[in-house]
Amino acid sequence: MNNQKELIDKKIHRMYELMEKARSGGGQKRIDSQHAKGKLTARERIDLLVDHNTFRETDALAHHHSNEFGLDKEVYLGDGVVTGFAEIDKQKVFLFSQDFTVLGGSLAAEHGRKICKIMDMAMKNGCPVIGLNDSGGARVQEGVISLGAYADIFLRNTLASGVVPQISIVMGPCAGGAVYSPAITDFIIMVKHTSYMFVTGPKVVKTVTHEDLTSEELGGSDTHSSKSGVSHFNAENDLEAIKIARKLLSFLPANNVDDPPYLATDDPCDRIDEELNYIIPLNPNQPYDMHDVIRKIIDDADFLEVHKDWAQNIIVGFARLGGRSIGIIANQPAVLAGVLDINSSRKAARFIRFCDAFNIPILTLEDVPGFLPGAEQEWGGIISNGAKLLYAYCEATVPKITVITRKAYGGAYDVMNSKHVRGDLNFAWPSAELAVMGAKGAVEIIFKKEIDTAPDPVAKESELISKFEEKFANPYIAASYGYIDDVIEPKYTRPRLIEAFNLLANKVDKNPPKKHGNIPL
Repeated sequence: MNNQKELIDKKIHRMYELMEKARSGGGQKRIDSQHAKGKLTARERIDLLVDHNTFRETDALAHHHSNEFGLDKEVYLGDGVVTGFAEIDKQKVFLFSQDFTVLGGSLAAEHGRKICKIMDMAMKNGCPVIGLNDSGGARVQEGVISLGAYADIFLRNTLASGVVPQISIVMGPCAGGAVYSPAITDFIIMVKHTSYMFVTGPKVVKTVTHEDLTSEELGGSDTHSSKSGVSHFNAENDLEAIKIARKLLSFLPANNVDDPPYLATDDPCDRIDEELNYIIPLNPNQPYDMHDVIRKIIDDADFLEVHKDWAQNIIVGFARLGGRSIGIIANQPAVLAGVLDINSSRKAARFIRFCDAFNIPILTLEDVPGFLPGAEQEWGGIISNGAKLLYAYCEATVPKITVITRKAYGGAYDVMNSKHVRGDLNFAWPSAELAVMGAKGAVEIIFKKEIDTAPDPVAKESELISKFEEKFANPYIAASYGYIDDVIEPKYTRPRLIEAFNLLANKVDKNPPKKHGNIPL
């Protein structure tokens, strides 16, 4: 009996010994090197991301079986990625965290198989997937096998798109083919000074184009958060990136058939704000900050802005109204007068499609003078990019509410969730101006001959502008045609919106049967 117990204890001891070996990653020296770079290890990141003691690891003892180019001497349990499932604020998630201390976090057959395994489980169980990326790229020693492993992941990213939320936290290098997995996911969070993404690195760029750039300049978090729009959030460090991911997840349902989470609030649903009555300047050309409008309307002024530093002439992000999670799209008069251009159209279109895929109601706050003119915009494809935004609004079947605070001019009026593209409830403030264009431009076209032949052309133009503004620079003609459901006093915007979203809570709308549409990409 004692002999049997000893044998069993020995096997159990062996199990814990292997588990401890797996947890040690690439060893203490490499862990110290990771910390010296201001980076946490793969397991430390998971511990901070998930609820205490909820992470259950899968495939901790998996490893590669390659013998080429000395790999037989570099066998590590886990093969450079920690995978498993856990809870975040009691919501089940599946996740993987690449371990840069093991073979530089390089991806090959077993590493990729582990990631694919948890993605398959996430799809079957309807749970979000979170990837913590920190990898030197494909494991060169395994050749095309590593490329195949990447493609296996890309396929699963694509199939999971619109089914379960996918969040990528890039916390180190992410180069070459590795960039396409995060790019397919719904949101990318990058970390300043320690993470970067690019298809080809600085050395290749210098050889081919003679541009001399650092990794940070070419593909750092500041670059992708402000210039390319690849990254949605720009965190100061690993800890802030993890906090952003947790907050982001709090607004999202687990999958495409669940309702968005509800969070009770002490912010009264009938709260009014007198300052909203006076927030729009009397001068129609004077800017104001739409963030101020957003904060005064939503629960507890708590707004998670997405793409904060890119295409700032439009604002997108998540908030709550009466406890209900919503997506907000808002023109920003303080940047380029809130005009729509290529980048802002792309930014808003993708955000709308995400919200629609995951049953998140959409609020549009509109103050838009039109589309940005010029050769650069036309040659860059403002037509097809503006059409993306139009397509996204037309396609969306979730509850869609619009509040026009000031300008709604030209084609931009149509695009920004007008009644004509299935806006459910469209409100306007008394300061709203719905017209083909501004008064000055309209008068110069309509009354050109009359102005040119007048004794005092300047006085005549001024007189005609005043008349045009009195007749058209208001919401009442649109309201007379039913294009506006109601003109509301600004201070009552919050209670009216909460009431409206409650009304639309059980809305059902469908698009025609089809495999998929052909959005103008």
